[in-house]
Amino acid sequence: MPHRCELVVIGASLGGPRALASILRALPPDFGAAIAVVQHIADGFADGLARWLATETRLRVDTAAEGDPLLPGRVLVAPSGRHLAVCRGAVHLCDEPPVEAFRPSATRLFASAASSYGPRACGVILTGMGRDGAEGLRELRDAGALTLAQDESTSIVFGMPKAAIELGAVDRVLPLEEIPRALLEQVR
Repeated sequence: MPHRCELVVIGASLGGPRALASILRALPPDFGAAIAVVQHIADGFADGLARWLATETRLRVDTAAEGDPLLPGRVLVAPSGRHLAVCRGAVHLCDEPPVEAFRPSATRLFASAASSYGPRACGVILTGMGRDGAEGLRELRDAGALTLAQDESTSIVFGMPKAAIELGAVDRVLPLEEIPRALLEQVR
């Protein structure tokens, strides 16, 4: 019997804000899992991204702060220039070196979710350039979590999803519009 998902972790880069908004818009306000997001974005723009996403969804969206609790129906976006990790139901921000040239890094977030949540997490890798997230998504999959990747036809840039697929880190490759339904199935 699969575990119920308590935490959704999402990594995105180029084209990610629109993809994130599409997913979050389709989730109900009583969505039964917390959501943590790493979006590669220019320094200083993470707060604006969180504010904009909050206007696009009925979920609560905030820029993550040290110690923030991971609560169902709440979306926490990594702040500019800091890694976002999860541990014991809360956010931990750190200044470790960049991973795949990124800080925040999707791989760093995914690896922390694999360690803290294991099969009670769900990882999603969206449109973006490069390989960030692929290794961390594989750690999530190896820990028993469901892993999803956006398909090529709906990705602005297929780099991050493709790298994760080639690494064997992905359980299901889905068009963007089917990802919310897959997440809802995991939190019921």
